Amino acid sequence: MKKLENKCMLITYADSMGENLKDLEKMLDTYFSKAVGGLHILPFFPSSGDRGFAPMNYHSVEPAFGGWEDIGRLAERYYLMFDYMINHISAQSEYYRDFLEKKDASEYRELFIRYKDFWENGEPTEEQVDAIYKRKPRAPYVDANFADGTTEKVWCTFDEEQIDINCKSETAKKFIRDNLTGLCEHGAALIRLDAFAYATKKAGTSCFFIEPEVWELLEECADIVKPYGVALLPEIHEHYTMQTKIAEKDYYVYDFALPMLLIHAIYYGRTEYLKHWLAICPRKQFTTLDTHDGIGVVDVKDLLPEKEIERTREDIFRYGANVKKIYNTAAYNNLDIYQINCSYYSALGDDDDSYLLARAVQFFAPGIPQVYYVGMLAGKNDLKLLEETKVGRNINRHYYTTEEIAEEVERPVVQKLLALMEFRNTHPAFDGAFALADCGGHELHIIRSHGAERAELFANFVEKKFRIVYTENGTSKVWTQDKEA
Repeated sequence: MKKLENKCMLITYADSMGENLKDLEKMLDTYFSKAVGGLHILPFFPSSGDRGFAPMNYHSVEPAFGGWEDIGRLAERYYLMFDYMINHISAQSEYYRDFLEKKDASEYRELFIRYKDFWENGEPTEEQVDAIYKRKPRAPYVDANFADGTTEKVWCTFDEEQIDINCKSETAKKFIRDNLTGLCEHGAALIRLDAFAYATKKAGTSCFFIEPEVWELLEECADIVKPYGVALLPEIHEHYTMQTKIAEKDYYVYDFALPMLLIHAIYYGRTEYLKHWLAICPRKQFTTLDTHDGIGVVDVKDLLPEKEIERTREDIFRYGANVKKIYNTAAYNNLDIYQINCSYYSALGDDDDSYLLARAVQFFAPGIPQVYYVGMLAGKNDLKLLEETKVGRNINRHYYTTEEIAEEVERPVVQKLLALMEFRNTHPAFDGAFALADCGGHELHIIRSHGAERAELFANFVEKKFRIVYTENGTSKVWTQDKEA
């Protein structure tokens, strides 16, 4: 099984590049094997909602996608990242259903957070509700309707199909150990701890990234996966200082600030805020421009001035292609003010030069690049799927047929992006140092070096052009958007 490498990681659903894992494997082998070194397969377990993020268990693969043998073949060719939804489990899972059936006699009674046990008087005060970092405009709970006819509240942060786990209970500790161990044994090189910051809760607090409990939980998970040589990636969308704290403890983090900073730089031809972030950002990180969720806004607080954040957010609806404010409202089942639903290519106006410039900067930035499958194919906003489902995030979750992929890879912008990804995977300079050189306020000059090998990015954000000067067997070469020389 492949272990983590410093190569581009593709993010995809099991059924988004063809119908299943076998189709995915075929597409990778046919078109993308040189561009892709790692693979984040978004939740492929049986699930009752949220496109896989309401898992019923972690012991089986959703039959419509394939089986563990398909995962195993991919693990031999690519380093794999699996999701573990540490904060919650499906309301249709055997664990929660057993709890509803047997209540206090259930072996899983301590797996969930019961309001009667969590709050001093069985209910939070108004002040305690206000303090919670929540995704709903009320206390985060659903009613558990037991077989004996009684009802009580249990903690539910997200959708009603996603019931929160009481991570500090002994039952949950065993549950986490069993699940993480199983994922390691099935070929994970990296495990993404989804909704990690929500998993630590304490009455009277925000119940989000609570210290020191958050570090205790992370250390417990790290101790479980360490014998397998598996790394962890906690997933948190919030102020960049949270990522910095995690990085200081030598864990991998996400760079969720880069997407908005790059959009700002490309829209307005200004690089000062982007340069500042590249100078101070964690080095042990995974960079993103796009994911299965929206483009993060909250992640750039204090990295962009408030007026620049608001300006950029508003101009995405102005400059972006086929993206409207209504897609981020209740009309499309989306009230998430922290993200904008749009493909990254469309956020840049479906403009090839702007898009390739953004990817070039991502690939030269500190960290390992992740490329979402829609982004790898320079995908536009999927308005048809959006309107069919009325789900805002589906604007960036197109289902590609194998025939579509064969057509898309012939587009010049995709060909050039795949060439950039292959270059990022193979040039030794990216295993070495990162440096920013002095340049004008609309320019960016990044130097990557390892021994005698160098790769330098010269980018102009007014002209939306870049060139890469690099060494190859002692010879200096140049790559541009227009041609390779």
